[in-house]
Amino acid sequence: MVLGSSSSLTSTRLSFPSNISSIKTSKNPPSFHLLCVKASATNSPPKARFVARRKESISVRQLNRPLIDYMSLPASQYSVLDAERIERVDDNTFRCYVYRFKFFNFEVCPVLLVRVEEQPNGCCIKLLSCKLEGSPIVVAQNDKFDASMVNRISCNTNRNDSLVQELTSDAVIEVNIEVPFAFRPIPLGMIESSGTQVLEQILRLMLPRFMAQLVKDYQAWASGDTSRQPLGTGEI
Repeated sequence: MVLGSSSSLTSTRLSFPSNISSIKTSKNPPSFHLLCVKASATNSPPKARFVARRKESISVRQLNRPLIDYMSLPASQYSVLDAERIERVDDNTFRCYVYRFKFFNFEVCPVLLVRVEEQPNGCCIKLLSCKLEGSPIVVAQNDKFDASMVNRISCNTNRNDSLVQELTSDAVIEVNIEVPFAFRPIPLGMIESSGTQVLEQILRLMLPRFMAQLVKDYQAWASGDTSRQPLGTGEI
């Protein structure tokens, strides 16, 4: 059977099965099965996970005022240590500007909002939120990732009578991010390895510097300096 119109149109031939009559008259007509293929309009984008941990310890010679007393100060009496990188939001909350770094040739500058929780022999710094600044593709990821960070700072209370105390910082950072479209041709394992290395590098650079500033601030406090001026200049 051919359905057609004018000669300018291409004819379309519709073929029917030769046993169509048997279909009509058969007492047991054949069954017709409908195959349904479920397709998702949008596939869930891949996610990468970066985790880094570093523990840093430094020996501190105690002065006239014990280190444990310094570590027991309320957060409202903390020095911001580095006015170029840290600003106080309220008594317990601080905004920190992390150093700019490159990730696959894109510039990244995280801005952290952290809260300080006082503890018996030190404090715990916890991440409240993180905002990304830098290259446009980086800024576009601000609603596509979540991050957590905990940094526990403590002194060794088992040696209160010692002239030298040990100050320790134990930090863990975890980032879960939706892989941007431009990065998806790159193997996920390579992205996660590179991201973890970046976090490890940040901790490797920042923790020793942070601890050194903390010791200098303790020395100023222990000597009776009430000004507690920021010690950092923003330089790495």
